[in-house]
Amino acid sequence: MNKKQVELLAPAGNSCAFYGAVNAGADAIYMGGNRFGARAYADNFSTEELLKCIRYAHLLNRKVYLTVNTLIKDKEFKELKDYLLPLYEAQVDGIIVQDLGALQFIKETFPEMELHASTQMTLCSQYGAKFLKDIGATRIVPARELSLQELISIKNNVDIEIETFIHGAMCYCYSGQCLFSSILGGRSGNRGRCAQPCRLPYSVKAEGKISKEAYFLSLKDMCTIENIPELINAGIDSFKIEGRMKKPEYAAGVTSLYRKYIDMFYESAVQHGMEEAIERYHVSKADTKHLQSLYIRSEIQNGYYYKNNGKDMITIDSPAYNGNDEALLRDIQAKYLDKETKLPVKMLAQFTENSPAKLTVIHNNVSVTVNGNMVETASKQPVTEENVERQLKKLGETSFYCDSFACEVSSQAFYPLKQMNELRRNAVEALEEKILTANGYSTYQKPFINNISEVENTFSNKENKGFSISLESACQLHTIYNWMSSHKDNEKLKVLYLSADLLLENEKIIPIVKEMSAKCSIYVSFPHVFRQRDIEYGFDICKLLRDNDFIEGVLVRTIDQLGYMIQQKENCSIHMDAGLYVWNQYAVSFFNSRTLSMTLPYELNASEQFELLSKYNHFEKIVYSRIPMMITANCIMKTSEACKKDDTKLVYLKDRYGKEFPVSRNCKHCYNTIYNSITYRLKDLAKWENRVRFRIDFTIESEEQVLDVLNAYFLNYDYDIAEYTTGHERRGVE
Repeated sequence: MNKKQVELLAPAGNSCAFYGAVNAGADAIYMGGNRFGARAYADNFSTEELLKCIRYAHLLNRKVYLTVNTLIKDKEFKELKDYLLPLYEAQVDGIIVQDLGALQFIKETFPEMELHASTQMTLCSQYGAKFLKDIGATRIVPARELSLQELISIKNNVDIEIETFIHGAMCYCYSGQCLFSSILGGRSGNRGRCAQPCRLPYSVKAEGKISKEAYFLSLKDMCTIENIPELINAGIDSFKIEGRMKKPEYAAGVTSLYRKYIDMFYESAVQHGMEEAIERYHVSKADTKHLQSLYIRSEIQNGYYYKNNGKDMITIDSPAYNGNDEALLRDIQAKYLDKETKLPVKMLAQFTENSPAKLTVIHNNVSVTVNGNMVETASKQPVTEENVERQLKKLGETSFYCDSFACEVSSQAFYPLKQMNELRRNAVEALEEKILTANGYSTYQKPFINNISEVENTFSNKENKGFSISLESACQLHTIYNWMSSHKDNEKLKVLYLSADLLLENEKIIPIVKEMSAKCSIYVSFPHVFRQRDIEYGFDICKLLRDNDFIEGVLVRTIDQLGYMIQQKENCSIHMDAGLYVWNQYAVSFFNSRTLSMTLPYELNASEQFELLSKYNHFEKIVYSRIPMMITANCIMKTSEACKKDDTKLVYLKDRYGKEFPVSRNCKHCYNTIYNSITYRLKDLAKWENRVRFRIDFTIESEEQVLDVLNAYFLNYDYDIAEYTTGHERRGVE
């Protein structure tokens, strides 16, 4: 076999899990420090612990990746620099990043650091992969919702490493696009504090019927050990085990079993060839049972690799973990957790009178020799071979053990015990450095700190006035058109974003849209997800732009869509929706050269948003919407009843408090959007005047509701809403 072997990447939430994963055969371990990781409630590591683990892993020729996979606020960048500096100098092997501002900051500040795009970036296509490669990412962790064929397509089209999850818990929402925990309870998944509302019971209300309460949002845990040959053959570079929040027995036990079957498959492929090795591959029932006994939630399934969605992926009855096999846990403890993997060394010592003491230490092909002080002539008690051997083999606090020892000691040699210990320490340190060099860890160049430059403000106060409106349905469009026709002197509407689905499937509305373009700018909005299967759809959007010159540009919602439009080189303006997060000035600087405007995020409070506006005001601010709480590949209707393709009627999730969350089904692109149970609404807009363009997002609103909102914001008519939220305007997220 000529293919590079796949990396087995294990999680570690604490030191015990780290050493257990190493002992169990992990090629690499991903872990988080005490800041900036998406598992804020894991034990995590102090900087000192991280440095110790990195050095230990490198001696064993293993890798360590650090999680910095949260969104980062402006005030935190000084802390981020100080946090990363010692880890950079210790040559941590990669940083897993969600925030594109943070990615740019790390790239500029620590130029030799490898950057991995987190699954929190919701990466779904070759266009997002190419975009991330172009800006400096060396590896991507695509959305867990992608099929194996989609991953193969990305791999075939973009020369970048791909890391995918193969085992562990699954999020119901596309990672990075979940605001459920944040909006309801203030615990943001984008800050590593998810409260997991998806693991709670809900009932489904559809067409007047209400189902029994069940766990419709709780996915079964993933287990792909049966699929290892196909995943290897697909060219995936790294197999990732989920579970930094789980116990060390899980990290070690799961790693050991995947290690066993990965090695077994490669041995078979060498012996029999790839095709026959795939046919011969078999996982024993005993090993499958062992995996199911290690903190698995309900039954297991193999994720989205071979299916788009399905009821069989959901833990309908209970999201609780299975009981664990205590005997198995004790066995894992004894095998992997109660010991530390050490490297064998050969030791050759020489103590000859009137010559320097000499110690040679050898590991595999790496050898060092150190000289000590002069060996003296003993006046009373000379050293013996037994004395020397006993003292020099004391390697207990090091990463080595002695498996072969030889020494030459002259009959009257004397050498102080303290100097013998120093000789051993010097030899061990020299050997460590030489092994690290042999394993490819040379010294990094010094980092340099790049202070962010002033962003040129290109959005004038005149352009900042007024409103934009985003809409999804023909009914909403006609309502706005009629309202504008009746209020011809009202010039507050500046921009209209129309769903691409709406424009591409309703040619009859094109003349209306063209007429409206005389009063406001027209943009076409992408769907919330853009996958490999949507590439032809992207071509259709570009054709729509070329055929209708009154459409000025697009509203993009994902990295894939931004990458797609940049790579198509269409002569149009690009606006960014709130799902492309802009939390800091580095993100502003990054997107400023690539887009015309951005949307202020839902999770920053008002003062944090004003910080972003202090140097750049080319922003839109949503003042009315149904906040999209989840974008999901699985379908509520398909899970609770049956797939009703092309049925656009709303269904509702009802929680234990009686709150009803509308669920919109986009059957064309096969995803659900779960909206908040109440509307998001801001009334006091005075402090934002002339600093942002206000935006109204219509999603599931009826004609009457659209009219009420238009009257309220365009005519200063205050209409009654029984209940609404102002989101994080005051509190923000931790």
